[in-house]
Amino acid sequence: MEAFFDFEKPIVNLEKKLQDLRELATQEGVDFSNEINILEKKMVSLIDETYFKLNPWQRVQLSRHPSRPYTRDYVDLLFPDFMELQGDRTFGDDQAVLGGIATWPPATPGKADEDSKSSSRFPVLIIGHQKGRTTKQKMERNFGMAKPEGYRKAMRLMQLADRSKMPIITFIDTPGAYPGLEAEERGQSQAIAESIQLMFELKVPNIAVVIGEGGSGGALAVGVANRVLMQEYGTYSVISPESCASILWSDSSLAERASEKLKMNPPDLLKLGVIDGIIPEPKGGAHRDWVEAARLVRKALVENFAQLFDQWEKKPEELMAARIKKFRAMGHNSLAHAPIHTGT
Repeated sequence: MEAFFDFEKPIVNLEKKLQDLRELATQEGVDFSNEINILEKKMVSLIDETYFKLNPWQRVQLSRHPSRPYTRDYVDLLFPDFMELQGDRTFGDDQAVLGGIATWPPATPGKADEDSKSSSRFPVLIIGHQKGRTTKQKMERNFGMAKPEGYRKAMRLMQLADRSKMPIITFIDTPGAYPGLEAEERGQSQAIAESIQLMFELKVPNIAVVIGEGGSGGALAVGVANRVLMQEYGTYSVISPESCASILWSDSSLAERASEKLKMNPPDLLKLGVIDGIIPEPKGGAHRDWVEAARLVRKALVENFAQLFDQWEKKPEELMAARIKKFRAMGHNSLAHAPIHTGT
């Protein structure tokens, strides 16, 4: 890993020792298989122990891991024929929001050629927040914080999908909508509100997947879906821990304390009915194995869409009503729908 957090240091150090031992065995022609096996078992045990004990703030950090796969990474692994569509037809194109059309079912990472032989293939719309990795990309993508034109682009594409009867997949990964002056001048709050309203009115099945951090209305603007899924180490909240701490205690340095109060991790959100399922991640997090992370996301998408497609074929008018009912029940344990588990 090129980047890691303090709680990951013991794992990184052990990985380095394991790599050095393997290289030494190759260079010297010495059999260190027994020692390598011992280190491998120790590393697996250390990863299990470390990630089992993560506190809420460490989970927030993990959801923001710089090596975590972004929307475009999942698109490249699952939808190799993805065709990007740009612009809101009003102001411009916001690079913080990625949108386009691809073919369903998604490819199995490493087996795309086999999946292309499927006889029941049809188009789907994909929308997602997109962050950058290099400094230049981060500036171009505005750190994944969309402006009004980003949400208006998303709405334009969702309307296209609704007219064309294309199912919709949204990937959520943003600290929040861009709060700058120019965004407010161009109607940021209105764009978010209109996007939320539009998603409630969609007549096609849709799934939202939180793949990193889902912050505030910027996340909810593309998060109103028949099924809301969340990766194991993602976070989803009405506000970021830093902003919450600034408002409640006038001190953003208390973000760790805020993260404990916000109940923004998957298990808590599943209990409240805010999400419908948790997608497991590779051992140690999605950033450690992009291909396996994509495979697990694919599995969850296929399983959940199979149920929605069946309802869509029989009673399409119920999709919209079910979506509205689900969001009205959030937070009320006695009313919330039964959670849908998407295990391995």
